[in-house]
Amino acid sequence: MSQTPPGTPVVIPVSVHGIDPSLLSKNAVRVTDTLQQAGFKAFIVGGAVRDLLLGIAPKDFDVATSATPEQVQRLFRRARIIGRRFQIVHVQFGQEIIETSTFRALVDAVDSEQIGARRPKKGELDRKTHVTDESGRVLRDNVWGEQDEDAARRDFTINAMYYDPAAQTVHDYHHGWEDIQKRVLRMIGDPATRYREDPVRMLRVVRFAAKLGFKIDEATAAPIPQLAPLIDNVPAARLFDEMLKLLLSGHAWACVQQLRSQGLHHGLLPLLDVVLEQPLGEKFVMLALGNTDARIRAGKPVSPGFLFAALLWHLVLEKWQAYQSAGEYPIPALHLAMDDVLDAQTGKLAIQRRFVADMKEIWGLQVRLDKRVGRTPLRLLEHPRLRAGYDFLLLRCESGEVPAEAGQWWTDFLEGDSVARDALLSQGSGSSGSTPAAKRRRRRRKPSGGRGGEGGEGGEGSEGSGGDQDTGGENATSENHGKRVSSRQHGSEGA
Repeated sequence: MSQTPPGTPVVIPVSVHGIDPSLLSKNAVRVTDTLQQAGFKAFIVGGAVRDLLLGIAPKDFDVATSATPEQVQRLFRRARIIGRRFQIVHVQFGQEIIETSTFRALVDAVDSEQIGARRPKKGELDRKTHVTDESGRVLRDNVWGEQDEDAARRDFTINAMYYDPAAQTVHDYHHGWEDIQKRVLRMIGDPATRYREDPVRMLRVVRFAAKLGFKIDEATAAPIPQLAPLIDNVPAARLFDEMLKLLLSGHAWACVQQLRSQGLHHGLLPLLDVVLEQPLGEKFVMLALGNTDARIRAGKPVSPGFLFAALLWHLVLEKWQAYQSAGEYPIPALHLAMDDVLDAQTGKLAIQRRFVADMKEIWGLQVRLDKRVGRTPLRLLEHPRLRAGYDFLLLRCESGEVPAEAGQWWTDFLEGDSVARDALLSQGSGSSGSTPAAKRRRRRRKPSGGRGGEGGEGGEGSEGSGGDQDTGGENATSENHGKRVSSRQHGSEGA
């Protein structure tokens, strides 16, 4: 590597870096121009510069400047200061937000205020500028400094370059340009110390390596297995956001493999090993993540709830079958299985409530999609989550968990007109056999003087579970031979 004096960047001209100006955000350029005209230094920085150097259009743009947050805010009509741990300014132009941060100083851990292992009181850190906890994790980092210090505070060499749109030059303090050419992911400074400052950097290593196809530098990778437990110290909300970035990176399967290879999945998806040890489970997860990656690359929306439902499905399925084998009715068994799996997962990575609701609906729909007679399919057409449940069923068919006929029936039903739907319903292909069968339980006699609803519910559940057991395999076989079969109606239609 070429030698430069400490604190002096290598300035790379456009003739070398070849950044295409058409890939730039006009609003990001407007922010840097406004700040420079006001007498401040201002650059596009971080991942946007990395992507521009790789010829990729960045999804978002960050700006770093010598102006303080208050000075930035005064220059723009729609700007607000956010954040406590790292104070930044959101400059808004319509739907686009340009995240603007002030150059940060390189504060030595010895000079930082430490609070030890105790949990800080509410508001205690608000007036402090740089604070660390017992493990070295930075809780506050709002000491302003020079540009070279700001570069040293960044995580990886490829993310520590500054692009000046006016001069069309890249300022490189840590040989990031060379590492991009070598396709190497390298930490700035001592990797162990940097991971202690912010354990999320271990997840970022995995994400960037999978997304960019870069090799992780040996010194950067070495401390991860030992320091992986520090992930537990990260606030749940931030951890969930980082996990979403991983799964929505467009390289989700590669990220999951990297997580496992680095031993980081224990702090995020502790149940993942159990799923991937099962041939059907591994195939299902691979298909789900592969489909997600394809949708993201095609610019289509992706549901986080659907993703987490897919990752945890085979654990739900396993527990669902176990509860039914113990004599529980199908629907209560499914709800017990859901709660067990979600409780176990929440101990590590708390999935947001709105996504949990989506997951439960998708799982619950699998029972109702298994019933293809009577009025149930027609009623399901009005269900707001039918499409997600249907897509989930197709994944189950593709992985070999459920007969392909089940998915094809629903495809024909959804795409057909009223005549075609009536014809499908008249075939009497009641169940695909995809719902785990429960042991038959004796139907309880309704107590004298009791509420009719209770007795009806018990009888319905018994009939439904018996119907599953008696007809599931027969239906799958008969359908494969093109024969018309009749089955008992399921008692309950699911959640």
